Amino acid sequence: MRIVIAGGHGKIALRLERLLAGRGDEVAGIIRNPAQADDLRAIGAEPIVLDLESATAAEVAEALRGADAAVFAAGAGPGSGPARKETVDRAAAVLFADAAESAGARRFLIVSSMGATLEPPPGTDPVFAVYLRAKAAADAAISSRTGLDWTILRPGTLTNDPGTGRVHLAARTGPGSVPRDDVAAVLAELLDTPSTAGLTLELISGNTPIPVAVKNVAGN
Repeated sequence: MRIVIAGGHGKIALRLERLLAGRGDEVAGIIRNPAQADDLRAIGAEPIVLDLESATAAEVAEALRGADAAVFAAGAGPGSGPARKETVDRAAAVLFADAAESAGARRFLIVSSMGATLEPPPGTDPVFAVYLRAKAAADAAISSRTGLDWTILRPGTLTNDPGTGRVHLAARTGPGSVPRDDVAAVLAELLDTPSTAGLTLELISGNTPIPVAVKNVAGN
């Protein structure tokens, strides 16, 4: 497969690119900073320099031309203000989905967030509340599409601990944490399991091997 990943220099994306390239897929990562290009090349991924906050849908569609799948793993990141939660976590995700439809890249995965909601609980940190709303709005925009075979993945608290290869993956898991290694491995498995299209899934660490966990939610 050819897979194009938005947020190509992110912590999850780099792990996913390494996995996909290592198993023989053709993988490209969209990055804003050209200085990051060599990091992608070093793990076998093609860098595509493109700013999703300023690019047009046609420009992004050109980057996705010929792709079998698209993965949105971009994010404004810690320390960013409310404005970039809107321009990256919502608007860029919707733009990427628009471009994927236009380019014919039907398989579409998005890394969302556990707790994404348009109505965060009272007392939620104001900036984090904007983030949760942005993620929920992006998820709603993507899940309404019939031109994409989408899957929404909502991990719990992300850690840099070594992956265990064992997770709890379900429509609802309850709160928990999960290593980024395992998030990347689940994304790779989801790409291989088209019958997970149309599902919104939460992910935390657990006891089930990743291939089995994905097969279970797919009903296989």
